[in-house]
Amino acid sequence: MPAQQKKIIFCIAGVLSFACALGTAAAIGTQRWVKGMILCKTGALLVNATGQELEKFIGEIQYGLFHGERVRQCGLGGRPIQFSFFPDLLKVIPASIHVSVILFGTVLIIFALVGAGFFMFNAFGSPYETLHGPVGLYLWSFIACSCGCLIMILFSSEVKIHHLSEKIANFKEGSFTFKTHSEQFANSFWIILVCSLVHFLNALLIRFAGFQFPFSKSKDSGTITGAVDLMY
Repeated sequence: MPAQQKKIIFCIAGVLSFACALGTAAAIGTQRWVKGMILCKTGALLVNATGQELEKFIGEIQYGLFHGERVRQCGLGGRPIQFSFFPDLLKVIPASIHVSVILFGTVLIIFALVGAGFFMFNAFGSPYETLHGPVGLYLWSFIACSCGCLIMILFSSEVKIHHLSEKIANFKEGSFTFKTHSEQFANSFWIILVCSLVHFLNALLIRFAGFQFPFSKSKDSGTITGAVDLMY
């Protein structure tokens, strides 16, 4: 492939990596990871609410990695309550998983920025063969993509397996018991998925630019090098 086309491909990959870093940073700082509805089970059972009456006992919950909000509704009107994970909910949530999600998010941002820098360096500079060249580009893209996948797996297990929404909804609730009525992943979670796919796309762009994968080397390269050495 001509050098000019390779520069364009590397520029596109670098811009995509930088955009992923910004998107991941914005996603981590927001509370739009999970949105759901919570049912005040105790209140609904007290008045035997059914049909339209049940709607008076359904509140809302929305949270991210650091903070969130829930609307406590038990038939007496909604009351929004703000909360933060640190340090309020550390005793309730699976803290090790939650902290791991944040750490992998930070690593994803770092390596997305590193990948963007090396893509631009390969586009306009003189790349080295190992660190800045195709091996390094594959490495940064692979690490960033892997971190994005780990974030989604860990956070999904925290929400679904450990019933994170119910634990948050019942935090410091003495007389009322809340149950998750419905929940779904929100925009920030899907941004991480898009960023992971973009880093996988960057690996394909490197291959499209004409670089072989690091583990696929031509068998004839050693023979050709030996012949050239003999000539000189």
